[in-house]
Amino acid sequence: MGKNLTKRSDDYSKWYNELVIKADLAENSGVRGCMVIKPYGFAIWEKMQAGLDRMFKETGHENAYFPLFIPKSYLSKEASHVEGFAKECAVVTHYRLKNAEDGSGIVVDPEARLEEELIVRPTSETIIWDTYRKWIQSYRDLPLLINQWANVVRWEMRTRLFLRTAEFLWQEGHTAHETENEAIKEAEKIMHLYAEFVEEHMAVPVIKGIKTESERFAGAIETYCIEALMQDGKALQAGTSHFLGQNFAKAFDVKFATRDGKQEHVWATSWGVSTRLMGALVMTHSDDNGLVLPPKLAPIQVVIVPIYKGIEQLEAISEKVDPLVKELRNKGISVKFDNRDTHKPGFKFNEYELKGVPVRLAIGQRDMENGTYEVARRDTLEKETVPMDEVISKIEFLLEDIQKNIYQKALEFRTAHITKVDSYDEFKTVLEEKGGFVLAHWDGTLETEDRIKEETKATIRCIPIDAEAEVGNCMVTGKPSSKRVLFAKAY
Repeated sequence: MGKNLTKRSDDYSKWYNELVIKADLAENSGVRGCMVIKPYGFAIWEKMQAGLDRMFKETGHENAYFPLFIPKSYLSKEASHVEGFAKECAVVTHYRLKNAEDGSGIVVDPEARLEEELIVRPTSETIIWDTYRKWIQSYRDLPLLINQWANVVRWEMRTRLFLRTAEFLWQEGHTAHETENEAIKEAEKIMHLYAEFVEEHMAVPVIKGIKTESERFAGAIETYCIEALMQDGKALQAGTSHFLGQNFAKAFDVKFATRDGKQEHVWATSWGVSTRLMGALVMTHSDDNGLVLPPKLAPIQVVIVPIYKGIEQLEAISEKVDPLVKELRNKGISVKFDNRDTHKPGFKFNEYELKGVPVRLAIGQRDMENGTYEVARRDTLEKETVPMDEVISKIEFLLEDIQKNIYQKALEFRTAHITKVDSYDEFKTVLEEKGGFVLAHWDGTLETEDRIKEETKATIRCIPIDAEAEVGNCMVTGKPSSKRVLFAKAY
């Protein structure tokens, strides 16, 4: 199983697509624009889910589940929301099929037209706010902090595995609050929670910020986001959290009796991350040999490959390895002892390197005699010989060290790819020759933002929340600006 991956430096996007398929993460399906997530890819997603789910619950959120279908009339209640999603909606019009009279197969039964069309959810604000109307009567019912793990559909023509598919998996949180301030705090809290997850579990550094008006979620008053930088110098939005004001509460008439007996509309947030995070994970750390997974998310953290001739040697090695496997599992470390006799050790080494397994142990006849293991780490590909009685502490050290090291490497790459520019010419040159994030002054107008996008394909990723006040002039129009914003070409 030669890897034969395209090199990142030759064709980054081809490298990405090949890697996702060869590492068994996902593949295209018979349904246009939809992917099949394979067991290995899904195992990583499950680890992401588990980590995020724990963080949501620790911050007081609960999981629920809402319908896949949304009546068309619901979607039309919040004007900017429907406008934002109208072009990507899949619509259900009929509820029955029948055999064609000419025997040519099945057809849609024209008699079975729905009175009101149903939309396959592109996001669930509308169905959820219609439900919250029944759940919320008084300030005692607030805050309402609900999350759901679900699939959504946004009709896409140009698709890429994990990054953009017509159907994708995600979580969406939807909360209702008594005051404006409480809702804003919730939206900000979730942005910080996402950043913590992406940095500490995925080992991907992010920049937190606020979206400009044109990049905001449809129906939101403020969108908070985290932006990550991929190895090809393009940005990837890794998560968003929206302060929705009272827009949805007014559209769906969600009121509550206040503490002094008045009727008021609640204040809302919504927030989500999706299987795009899988794309970010692959693109941030992986190399020309395959995936590089952070130990916290690796389905297999340690793989043990026996090198033997004949069944007796294998049995002797297995006897040595079994207690080690048990002890590692007791420590919560996921281990695979690959004793398949259908593949040679070299094939296995290749496969686990391609799949990004953080730590690989090999044990052969000489190791048995010397009481050692050969230990290799995936991130740097370094190998060393470790005595058997030290191997557990070595593995524990490596799992922590690899997690730190790949974060550090990604952080150094990002630091080297944040450029401050003052002129529009300089801006264009940096985008062409270097890529990455560009910090520049902007006059705050949509016209200028659109012009930059049209001429350079770069968008304002966010106004960083830690942007320092700095008097300057817009690089395009020369009009005054109070702080720099973050530009990049993006996925």
